[in-house]
Amino acid sequence: MKNKLGIILVCNCLFSLFINRGVGAEETINIGDCSFNGHPLYGKIQLVGSFPDLTVQVVSSFPDLKVQLVESFPNQCGQWQIVTSFPDTKVQIVESFPDVKIQYVDSFPGLP
Repeated sequence: MKNKLGIILVCNCLFSLFINRGVGAEETINIGDCSFNGHPLYGKIQLVGSFPDLTVQVVSSFPDLKVQLVESFPNQCGQWQIVTSFPDTKVQIVESFPDVKIQYVDSFPGLP
């Protein structure tokens, strides 16, 4: 009886490892279309407190993305126009465990 219970326990552990393997996979920025998990990293951005499309952390060095705030035509990678409605992407600023680390710049936005 103990052997059967041990075998069942080991099988369940192995099964759960294989099932959850894709969930913990680290996601990266898609360089080709400047997106993260299908959400563009440019365009009209709405800052939200909950239910974001992605979370970002503002850093002063070693960013994943350099962001330039613009008033209109945010067409290039890293150009963000902050809006209050009809965003392309909803972003929440966090202090830890971000999806993307950003650095605000005055020129040359995009991927470093």
